[in-house]
Amino acid sequence: MPGYETHIRTLRLGGHDYRIRSLVDLQQFADPDHHAQRLGISSAQWSLFGHVWPAGRLLAEAMATHDIAGKRILELGCGLGLASLVLRHRGADIVASDYHPLAETFLAYNSALNGLPAVPYRTLRWGTPNDSLGRFDLVIGSDILYERDHAQRLSALMHEHAHPVAEVMFTDPGRGNSAPFTRALAAQGYAVSEIRCRMDERDVAPFRGRLLHYSRAGAAVATVTAGATL
Repeated sequence: MPGYETHIRTLRLGGHDYRIRSLVDLQQFADPDHHAQRLGISSAQWSLFGHVWPAGRLLAEAMATHDIAGKRILELGCGLGLASLVLRHRGADIVASDYHPLAETFLAYNSALNGLPAVPYRTLRWGTPNDSLGRFDLVIGSDILYERDHAQRLSALMHEHAHPVAEVMFTDPGRGNSAPFTRALAAQGYAVSEIRCRMDERDVAPFRGRLLHYSRAGAAVATVTAGATL
């Protein structure tokens, strides 16, 4: 036994059914070799990677229709990698990244569970230089601005790993930390557009969720239905 419990559920994403292995609840925890602890992942944070969150579903839905032709794409903080799986299903050039010790394992399992080729994966800690990662045309992430210092770390990552003509798309459940990130990307030449989105059935207008789209040097603008319920 791995020390944690999982289950498999079926999610409808972009008009296609995906089978997703996830942790059964937020109480799951297993770190026998203290790997997560050494990375700064506490027992309270450990299980967060292994769940289907509304922001993750929102990003996956956006990636089901977004223009991906000819683009090299990076998903940050992929967790279970819903958006990466949707993009892999579409034949995209996608690299998923996270730093949780089990993110790669769960992503590989879910790729195989859906009959997809393995999604290329890189261990990536924001703020740590990674010269081998290269540059991308589109960088995506869901609910990754959850700490105040993430805006600075992620804007620095965009500076190092986004092409001169590039897009950045983040989903944010309304945590209030997106403004400094937007200012930092504006200083790098990005224009921003924002679509308010319902995070769940209890959400009422004005919706708390946001799909943030940043584009530089004429990159295409995403097309997503405002206020869509996921």
